[in-house]
Amino acid sequence: MTETRTGYLLAAIQDEQQPVTTHRAEEILAASPYSAHRNSARKSLRTLTRRGLLATTNHDGRRTYTPTGATA
Repeated sequence: MTETRTGYLLAAIQDEQQPVTTHRAEEILAASPYSAHRNSARKSLRTLTRRGLLATTNHDGRRTYTPTGATA
C-alpha cells in the first residue's frame, strides 16, 4: 500500500514513537514524492481513520493519530 500517499503516510506513522498530529503528518509527507500540503495530510489522516487503520485521540485540545494495529 506504500505506492499511494496514504500508504506512505501509514507506513511512516507506524514507525513513529509518539502520536502524530496533522503538522507532523505534513512534515512526513514533505519528505515523500507526494503532495505535502496541510489539507492533503488531513485528507489522508481522515481516510486512514475511516478505514480503521488509525485511531484518534484529543490531547491538550489537539487531535492526534496512532496506528490501530489493523492491516490494510
